[in-house]
Amino acid sequence: MAKFLPLKQAVAENLHDGDTVAFEGFTHLIPTAAAHEAIRQGFRDLTLVRMTPDLIYDQMIGMGMAKKVIFSYAGNPGVGLLRRLRDAVENNWPNAIEIEEHSHAAMANAYEAGAAGLPCAIFRGYRGAGLADVNPNIRSVVCPFTGEVLAAVPSVRPDVTFIHAQKANKKGDVLVEGIVGIQKEAVLAAKRAVVTVEEVVEDFAGLHPNVTVLPSWTVTAISVVPGGSHPSYTHGYFDRDNAAYLEWDEIAAERDRFADWMKKNVMESTPEDFERRVAHLRRARS
Repeated sequence: MAKFLPLKQAVAENLHDGDTVAFEGFTHLIPTAAAHEAIRQGFRDLTLVRMTPDLIYDQMIGMGMAKKVIFSYAGNPGVGLLRRLRDAVENNWPNAIEIEEHSHAAMANAYEAGAAGLPCAIFRGYRGAGLADVNPNIRSVVCPFTGEVLAAVPSVRPDVTFIHAQKANKKGDVLVEGIVGIQKEAVLAAKRAVVTVEEVVEDFAGLHPNVTVLPSWTVTAISVVPGGSHPSYTHGYFDRDNAAYLEWDEIAAERDRFADWMKKNVMESTPEDFERRVAHLRRARS
């Protein structure tokens, strides 16, 4: 059952060195505040899993936290490449990392298989694609009923998944609205799940039938962090901060500038500082 905890405690109790961890969000509800707290706590040897890794994985890789990344498409949305990821792959800075690249379809199916407790995902995909030539975890199986050759990849079952959401009620259920991506499956596939939310309410009312509600028994810990997905957006609360993504491309381009930014905005910061900085940026750019 979900416990309401300060973010620092929620991260410390649920993430450990060597874990396989997913900080999931698909352009929307990206758990930035949780990732920053993980960076402050200095975890190492992590296997980072994510559909579309963006700024937070660039930051975690640049801070030397990752030993491996399992992903589909890595980039700074609408801007270009992830410079810290590229530096790690090409120059082993700050350390060498292993990469396992998949298609979006493969990652989505792998999470779904993990949520179902299955060892692998089987689906139609990778026909005519070259990823299988460089990724030994992309294999094929023959359907025992039709003889069709299908793609197979290992299921994704993180030790812990972090997501951001709009609301939790006092019972510990979590409401996710808007573009959900693969967050629901990433939570259900994980041994532990930590959710940051904009607010806690007495209960949910007037819900659209297509919203996602994660019941409290699927969540380990909930932390209230308004603005916790910035610079991505939270549907119904604030818009995407496009300027921050453009700025990150310049910040991440140089190792020293990256290190200075991380020291000022993450390492010497707190979740409360994060909230104040996001609120200030939103006012300044409105």
